[in-house]
Amino acid sequence: MAPELRHLRYLLAVAEHGNFTRAAEDLRISQPTLSQQIKQLERTVGVQLLDRSGRSVRLTDAGETYAHYARRALRDLAAAERAVLDIADLSRGSLRLAVTPTFTAYLVGPLVAELHTRHPGIALDVRELAQDRIEAGLLADELDLGIAFDGPHLPGIEATALFTETLGLVVGAPAMEAAPGAPASGGALAVRELANRRLALLSGDFATRGHIDAYLGHHRVTPRIAVEANSVQALTEIVRRTPLATVLPDAVTHDHPHLAPVALDPPLPARTVALLRRESAYRSAAAREFTRLTRDLVRARGYAPA
Repeated sequence: MAPELRHLRYLLAVAEHGNFTRAAEDLRISQPTLSQQIKQLERTVGVQLLDRSGRSVRLTDAGETYAHYARRALRDLAAAERAVLDIADLSRGSLRLAVTPTFTAYLVGPLVAELHTRHPGIALDVRELAQDRIEAGLLADELDLGIAFDGPHLPGIEATALFTETLGLVVGAPAMEAAPGAPASGGALAVRELANRRLALLSGDFATRGHIDAYLGHHRVTPRIAVEANSVQALTEIVRRTPLATVLPDAVTHDHPHLAPVALDPPLPARTVALLRRESAYRSAAAREFTRLTRDLVRARGYAPA
């Protein structure tokens, strides 16, 4: 008897949880049924797939190999189902998108609004993730597209450059002219002046914070950090309502009229924003349309070419 799809799902659930009881609860079947089904699978393939001798259940060497191909089979089947359901006229469909956190402040809103206005039948799942998790999600077929930064990528990830992101000082619009040492209109603030500014910055788990710290360290500036936040939205609200300044992408001010950009001299190194996908992934009509809308919006907003 050939293994059935449920056998693959059951094996992977036990491997993930390391425990038959928790796996059975997750699968919403009884533990005896789960154990019976796994034994049936092992009899079918002719090898022991799970080591039950320890405190937790784990895959044997043969089980690791089998699970690798089981995951691939389930992933390919899910892609096939999405391809069958894909409607070229975009009257319905789905798209799984992930972005690194700073893009939620200025890019995600306009893109989602444009997609929903043009194609309200497309269901969109948007996640905010670190770049390494985006690339892992793409490779595992948990995501269709990602928006992050160009650079070294995991094998199997294809990156298409979208635009160049510049960062600078961002302050509350009313506070810009009143702040000591504020540059003349159209001028740039010398980086050394940041030592005299109280700043609100993203927390250290953001890649953007690492980019900022490297810039300040290179210019031997020790910032006066008054607030650290792990939310871009919280940061923009803090800067809007206090005399504190922050460092964010200049484009954030496009959608936040209560914020104003202040150029820094020398400027922070620019970064190339890229659209990420898995090289061998099926490209649904929704993914192709989202890619087109993204390029159109980038041009319409005048973002610097990559």
